[in-house]
Amino acid sequence: MTRNYFVRTFGCQMNEHDSERIAGLLESDGMTNVDSVTTADVVVINTCCIRENADDKFYGTLSQLKNWKTEQEGRQILVAGCLAQKDRDAIRKRAPYVDVVIGTHNVHRAAELLEQTRDGRPVTEILEEAILDDHTMFPSALPMRREISYNAWVTIQIGCDNTCAYCIVPAVRGKEISRPASEILAEVESLARSGVTQISLIGQNVNSYGRDLSMSARAAGDTSVKPRPQFAELLRKVGQVAGVRRVRFVSPHPKDMREDTFLAMAETPNVVEHLHYPMQSGSDNVLALMHRGYTAERYMKQLVQARAMIDDLAVTTD
Repeated sequence: MTRNYFVRTFGCQMNEHDSERIAGLLESDGMTNVDSVTTADVVVINTCCIRENADDKFYGTLSQLKNWKTEQEGRQILVAGCLAQKDRDAIRKRAPYVDVVIGTHNVHRAAELLEQTRDGRPVTEILEEAILDDHTMFPSALPMRREISYNAWVTIQIGCDNTCAYCIVPAVRGKEISRPASEILAEVESLARSGVTQISLIGQNVNSYGRDLSMSARAAGDTSVKPRPQFAELLRKVGQVAGVRRVRFVSPHPKDMREDTFLAMAETPNVVEHLHYPMQSGSDNVLALMHRGYTAERYMKQLVQARAMIDDLAVTTD
């Protein structure tokens, strides 16, 4: 008998992308997506721990599922994402009826672990950053279920090396690791052939993309590689892929923004004239306490430069 699944996602675009991967895996395993918990056999909750209200919403949702699960034999609950990575033991203690808890580094195991726990024995599987070197970090071959047919998220990096005082992302997403450009372009080309026209590049700090690749190449003896980010170059190459009409990206960091990124946006016709540019505060003292690595003056100078270089630029912030 075909089983139905329902996915509830809290948090950022990275979580939305991970949920698409989980959904694709479940459908490859023969399940069908439904838009209501009441008709589901499996409920997936992809969690966020950046904001306290996301925690509260998650635990509220989880408590409501206790009765749902007991109403019908065989129903399962899978919890994934950043809060699962951080609070695995607390989730188990508060909700022992959860079947599977996975973190941010092993979404590829979702369908397998759900099948493994159909006998009623729960599983918690959290991969720590220390063992990531031997793990598949960019499972681009995973099946995916996109909510918007013309748009596709494409991961260009995972993790974050910044130390913002208020942010837990580095602790739950791990160190910053860039995906090789050849893999990114191969995925974009495949998506374009399948009819996707808008590519949204995603990472925790996209404009530091490639710095680690450059440093690794130099450490291996290739001194021709400059120790700098490679995001502008990647942006141009993605924009040149046949069939791609629009290119977007999130999220940049003012500390790492370079003029070559603005130039690439200006000179690549299908890169959308939009920049989401987090400011966080207009106070230099607060920015320093936040460990943001830039001043309000530097931020404003970058915006003036961007507007001068990119026609009709739209800017959003938080």
